[in-house]
Amino acid sequence: MLVRFKIPKTLLWVINLLFIFLLIFTLFRLATYFAFKPKGFSFADLIPSFVMGLRYDLRWISFILLPIVLISMLPKLSPFYSAKNKKWWTWYLAILTFIVFFFFAIDFGSFSYNRTRLDAGALNFAEDFSISMKMIWQTYPMIWMILGLIVAVLLFRWMFRQSHWRVINRTEGMGIQYRRKFFVVAAFILGFFIYGRLSWPPLSWKNSFVFHDNFKSYLALNPLQNFFATLKFRKPDFNEKKAREVFPLMAEWMQLPGKKTFSYRREIAPRSNSLESRPNIVLVQCESFSMYKSSMSGNPMNATPYFKSLCQKGIFFERCFAPHFSTARALFAVLTGIPDAQLFKFSTRNPLALKQHTIINNFEGYSKHYFLGGNPEFNNFKGLLENIDGLQMHTEGSFKTPKINVWGISDKDLFMEANEVFRKQNKPFFAYIQTSDNHRPYMIPEKDTVDFKWGMAEDDELRHFGFESLQEYNSFRYSDYCFRKFLEAAEKEEYFHNTIFVFVGDHGVAGNAEAIYPSTAWTEQRLTDEHVPLLFYAPYLLSPQKRTEVVSQIDVLPTIAGMLNQSYVNTTLGRDLLDPDKKNNYAFITNTAGTIGMVTDDFYFIKNLNFPDDQLVPVTNGVLPYSKVRQDSVQQKMSDFTSAFFETAKYMLMNNNKD
Repeated sequence: MLVRFKIPKTLLWVINLLFIFLLIFTLFRLATYFAFKPKGFSFADLIPSFVMGLRYDLRWISFILLPIVLISMLPKLSPFYSAKNKKWWTWYLAILTFIVFFFFAIDFGSFSYNRTRLDAGALNFAEDFSISMKMIWQTYPMIWMILGLIVAVLLFRWMFRQSHWRVINRTEGMGIQYRRKFFVVAAFILGFFIYGRLSWPPLSWKNSFVFHDNFKSYLALNPLQNFFATLKFRKPDFNEKKAREVFPLMAEWMQLPGKKTFSYRREIAPRSNSLESRPNIVLVQCESFSMYKSSMSGNPMNATPYFKSLCQKGIFFERCFAPHFSTARALFAVLTGIPDAQLFKFSTRNPLALKQHTIINNFEGYSKHYFLGGNPEFNNFKGLLENIDGLQMHTEGSFKTPKINVWGISDKDLFMEANEVFRKQNKPFFAYIQTSDNHRPYMIPEKDTVDFKWGMAEDDELRHFGFESLQEYNSFRYSDYCFRKFLEAAEKEEYFHNTIFVFVGDHGVAGNAEAIYPSTAWTEQRLTDEHVPLLFYAPYLLSPQKRTEVVSQIDVLPTIAGMLNQSYVNTTLGRDLLDPDKKNNYAFITNTAGTIGMVTDDFYFIKNLNFPDDQLVPVTNGVLPYSKVRQDSVQQKMSDFTSAFFETAKYMLMNNNKD
């Protein structure tokens, strides 16, 4: 029909291309819908998301097609001027199609892992491109995936060429002339699609949150829109005025001595029950040590029986939470006492946030050590660790044992190497050991398979109790094996009797926790992402306790410092968990899904940053123990405190200087 209006061939081709790309974008959105649709949503419920998604898709398709229209205003550059032009333009489209497919493929993985669209946070790993690519290469069948992507792109290039020939065949002999006004109109239409709406301002990323539901909003967005829109949030953002305004509320919750002076600095004297033996400290940051997958949660898969036995002999906090989901953010939270509240960029990658005060420097007379099986340049761990005075680094290249994968030597070998260092110390020491094996590509050294027995389970049983695969389950079991080997070796050494071993998970892992914990908070709201064990183990120094109150990763160093018979300076938000005067049990949480929250002993409060939506979700059972009036009051109180904590954390990221 359009041929009758004698529209130029180039524009007829552009119209065909527009429908081809709409097909591509729509198929990807349908794949997201079918793969990740939450329970309780029907297709009809999500039609508004598809409609808005069409507007975002037209924007990005127009970005692809507009150069063809604009450049073809010079007839000699039109794809129909010569065979050479056709070749170059079809390759241009093939390359852009490859980029689109690449974004959607990564987005699908992001949605599978984080339940969010691909965002600018992915650049945290792109900045460690070599290590990230090695991990992906060792984990996934990359050759087949790349071949599949290339075949798909070549198929679509063939479609572009066929569409080109179809336009020629349909217009042959019709004497269609080049008329610039058609190109101007076409450019105007594509420009309108890019603008996205009839009024000011233009269609933006924020418009997708009109649905007041994260899944509906993310379904409307496409990964290109979400990625490029969130780039601006990688810049540090804090407001000192707001941080000062909320200080009285923070001081009340944290029991700070001065509620009028804007200062979090506390000079803390030794507790009456602190240890005078100057104990060694071995702090182990455990990779992906998700609480609900462990034996301590009551999970029948019993992946960590040895660690559970340690918890029965030490001070065990069963409700500890990481402030965010990431190894780099965990290291930052533990070392500084500040939640890494910068949403789309790790603070270890932010030069302005690297200079931090840490309580470790108050451990006078202690030698200080850091152990990592791999490269400390990954996510710039090294840059943050430089805040520790006199730190001795034991990392990739300094070990006797060989690497097993991209993450370096195995965790068991890392522990054995650390034990060799500890047994030679002639003064008190503080050591930070960071494990890596409980992570893709889930490789267990062949030499350990004689001693470590591979566990078997059916896929249905694994999924029911939160494990995505048999490899993940056995990787979790291997972590338990490594802890056992380490402490069995340590027990034979003289240093063991005067050492406090501290184990804390760096983050949890999303999954089906319905068999272990109430579904709404833990599985649907993904509290499992941040729930980790925290154990202080020293059988000759500490009496066993099982603690059920909510605590945070940021509390680890103040609690360790409180055990030592020396004063220390705390400048941030962590607290001594064994202080008998401590009140108000809470843990702050934030994530890139656009929410912040606060976990207490009774509930998980969730506040959405993109649209007005506060939720109070029970964590121990399915019902909140409040009347409606009481619930509204609690919800408002938690909203104020959660926002205050968020503003304070953002301020402190940039203002907790070492000096």
